[in-house]
Amino acid sequence: MIARTLASLALFASVSTPALAQAVADQPPAPAAEEQKQQAPVKPGPTPEQMRLLATAAAMSQSVFAKDFYMTVGLGAGMVPSYEGSDQYVFFPAPIIQGSYKGYNFAARGPGLFVDLVKDPVLPKVEFIAGPMFRVRPERNNRIRDAVVKRLGDFPIALELGASGGVKINRIFGRFDSMTFTTDALFDVTGVHSGAIVTPQVSYNRLLGTKGVVNVSASADFVDGDYANTYFSVDAAGSAASGLPRFRADGGLKSLQTSVLLGLDLSGNALDGGWGVFALASYSRLQGDFADSPIVSIRGDANQYFGGVGVTYTF
Repeated sequence: MIARTLASLALFASVSTPALAQAVADQPPAPAAEEQKQQAPVKPGPTPEQMRLLATAAAMSQSVFAKDFYMTVGLGAGMVPSYEGSDQYVFFPAPIIQGSYKGYNFAARGPGLFVDLVKDPVLPKVEFIAGPMFRVRPERNNRIRDAVVKRLGDFPIALELGASGGVKINRIFGRFDSMTFTTDALFDVTGVHSGAIVTPQVSYNRLLGTKGVVNVSASADFVDGDYANTYFSVDAAGSAASGLPRFRADGGLKSLQTSVLLGLDLSGNALDGGWGVFALASYSRLQGDFADSPIVSIRGDANQYFGGVGVTYTF
């Protein structure tokens, strides 16, 4: 749950740069300029669409996002369950890194990184997403608050490698919104859980002019039996140590999640970079064996919540 939530902390670096430039170019002219335009004699010249594209190009050329390299860094913090399925919450700092190098975008994915290897043309209707990713998983590592669950023992931090792919469709209901469909696939390469996690996600992104962005997303996590057994089963030794009943968790749909993100640029113009702020809230519900596991049904809660705020800086 935490990884998918923190993946939403993309803010302005994650929205389409051409869309931001259009937001500047589409600002209505000042009254005086409009009056002069009406009084001037009619002469052959560029069409309104050509003028809009010229204004867009001019806005983009002056944008921080027009550079070969730009980055958004920041720090968010919030309260998260002390382990997946817990009903006790802990403070969780979350660093944010996102940017682009010569057209190749990269972004933090929870405690990890994704690189998009597909370069898309300017002002596309459809953008394609594909590239490698990795993440570390500190699940059940050292933040367990529940004394009974803690007796089951800590796990080492897992390293997962994989890829993400999908498609982003721009201009759904207007010029400044988009819908993105992606799927992440990750595999543990350290032998901690030796499992696989597949996460399909759909998100809707809406620019608030150049001042901010709203993002709403929904996702699901599917895991295999190795992952389920590692983090949600209770074996004979664990039952003796904790007093919880023995339980064997099978793979399948682990959880469903929805989240809402609001980001605001403090200067009112995201194209010039600088400081921004965000607020994020999400809800996740564990499913099937994962909700029935004793660490959840007896000691925790299948309903999982996350809330956080933070600041960013784009340069």
